[in-house]
Amino acid sequence: MNRWSFPVWNWTDMEAAAVICAAGASSRMGGVKKEYQMLKSGVTVLDSAVRAFSAVPQIEIIVIAVRAGSRESARAALAPETLSAQKPKVLFVDGGESRRASVFNALSFLSQYAPCYVLIHDGARPWVTVNLINNALESAKKHGAVIPLLPLSDTPKEYSADFITKHLKRANTGIAQTPQVFKFPEILYAHQKAAEATGVPAKAADEDFTDDAEIWGRFCGSVAVIPGENENRKITFQGDI
Repeated sequence: MNRWSFPVWNWTDMEAAAVICAAGASSRMGGVKKEYQMLKSGVTVLDSAVRAFSAVPQIEIIVIAVRAGSRESARAALAPETLSAQKPKVLFVDGGESRRASVFNALSFLSQYAPCYVLIHDGARPWVTVNLINNALESAKKHGAVIPLLPLSDTPKEYSADFITKHLKRANTGIAQTPQVFKFPEILYAHQKAAEATGVPAKAADEDFTDDAEIWGRFCGSVAVIPGENENRKITFQGDI
């Protein structure tokens, strides 16, 4: 299979599915699983994210990647009505040793449903809006791949060993957010190639892939951008909640 040859599917009429990543260790939260923490709104971080995607009619399945052996904890973090809904149906898969591996597991699981598009989101971004999800999905229909991007207000620098190595231009640099949205066959193919690349013994696992847009860019082509939202921030530390 060359760079531009993608799987051939027995297509269904499913327009879109979502993957929500919640398989991380939350090490910077002191080991407290951030996706299961309660927000001031009275719902958990994970449930807040799931509810936003559940409100988009085109999304028929939500697959949540969780740490192996923690599905019951993940279920407990969701409201009963979220779990019992027939559309979108909420399903779980075991994550891998990295975010890339977790997403690949979820995409492989989704292949049996063959959605046209897949939205990949961080479970630790509970304040994602339905408007942003809709905008990202509509843009993906035009471009094949899209991510929300926030412009930088500070000047970025690249550094190594306590010294600046590159002075980056703020004007053409931004902060990537999720959901990142892709045509499904192509992103699955790209993740297959990424898994092969990171499996090379000479490389440290996942050292060269930081998000799904980078994987698409490496193996498929260009990624479009839409404006991100300041409220769509990611919970990293306890104070972020």
